Amino acid sequence: MENKNYFHRVSELTQTRFWINNVTEKEAYRAIEEGAVGCTQNPAYVWKMMQKDDLQPKINALIERYKGLDTTEIVVNIQKDLVGEIAKIFKPLYDDTFKKNGYVSIQGDPFHEDCDTIVRYGRLNREAGENIMCKVPVTEEGLKAIEILASEGVPINATEVMSVRQALDVCEVYTRATKGLEKKAPIYFSHISGILEEYLKKTAEKEGIDIHDDFLWQAGIAAAKKTYWMCKKANSEVGFIGGGARGLHHFTEMVGADASITINWVGTADKLIEENPPVVERFRMDTPEAVIDELCDKLPDFRKAYFVNEIKPEEYEEFGPVVLFRSSFEEAWRNAERYVNDYLNR
Repeated sequence: MENKNYFHRVSELTQTRFWINNVTEKEAYRAIEEGAVGCTQNPAYVWKMMQKDDLQPKINALIERYKGLDTTEIVVNIQKDLVGEIAKIFKPLYDDTFKKNGYVSIQGDPFHEDCDTIVRYGRLNREAGENIMCKVPVTEEGLKAIEILASEGVPINATEVMSVRQALDVCEVYTRATKGLEKKAPIYFSHISGILEEYLKKTAEKEGIDIHDDFLWQAGIAAAKKTYWMCKKANSEVGFIGGGARGLHHFTEMVGADASITINWVGTADKLIEENPPVVERFRMDTPEAVIDELCDKLPDFRKAYFVNEIKPEEYEEFGPVVLFRSSFEEAWRNAERYVNDYLNR
């Protein structure tokens, strides 16, 4: 039998698909070759590109193009243009699959996430390409923006989902926003399983909570499984993306889901290609009740992630794992703004 790489075999043998995160143009071409069918870029992307010596002339030229704007708007437009180049690389896949695959999602300024700003940046980012998917945080304001953009036929990646309740709210909003539409744009929610797990581990360490490492290792995936099945029942048109991978298991344990799993090229995708593990469907395996019981008993934030009525929409923005996830974007965004200001003031 022909030797195929890991991701091609996953695609051939299961419903699970591979998306790549925060890639350079070179990495985008390589990822597609290895089986990637989509891409996510987050607000840390511009700063990541600014640190690459070979891209700095391009970045500086973009600053010159937009230097009449304020610093935040310059970074927003640089991001749009850089991600637009990645979207062009994925566009043939988008065309060949009749708009099913080949999307590239992009998020706006993490410091300004009110409904009006999210919608404005979403519309702006769509100018970068037909296959641009707007990435919107699932907060109270973000849900309002999702409803507006979905009603306009904008493809959406509803991100920063750390709880079952957030994902169910996305399903409800999408159902309402697209009622009566002949052509509905696709929508996914991104369950950030790896960051949820990371946050719970840090909480256990900080508070001296005695809990099995093996149970913590399963926490993000356990929450993802419940979220996946409940949303399948709520609205099967809403797709699932797994994100925030912090270990290879955040891909391998998801194999078998009708889902797209987003991973970084360096440290995850490249390692899975190198290790070439067997394709084993584990997603449909139930998490042992003893694991769920201990996580729920000892970690209140796991209960918020796992039980529908343990968290409310007004709490989403300040939910611990959401704050942890957003903080990495905020730091990178500030660094990008600092780069722009240093360039303009030199």
